[in-house]
Amino acid sequence: MPTHHESGPFQRDWDRLTKSQQSRLQSAVDRLVADLRDMEAGRRSRFRPGLRLKGVRGSPGVFEMTWAPDGRATFSWGDEVVAGQRHVIWRRCGGHEILKDP
Repeated sequence: MPTHHESGPFQRDWDRLTKSQQSRLQSAVDRLVADLRDMEAGRRSRFRPGLRLKGVRGSPGVFEMTWAPDGRATFSWGDEVVAGQRHVIWRRCGGHEILKDP
């Protein structure tokens, strides 16, 4: 199971989301975690297309995940905390505006 950390900006962004937005984002995070578990177990080789994961242009090592039509979350990979498991650093969440400072 992957480990994770939320940055200060992510926490502030999260607090500004409505409960409905938080629920939608959490659902997308749950799908990402399920995909990572399947990858660790060798049952999957890539993320499901519905998460629309891609690199953030101009920010090497930063990725974005779509959770709503104008809902994005950015993250990067951190050093393993538990051997063999990905460590996700959640950077920002919100609308397209977060991509200006992912």
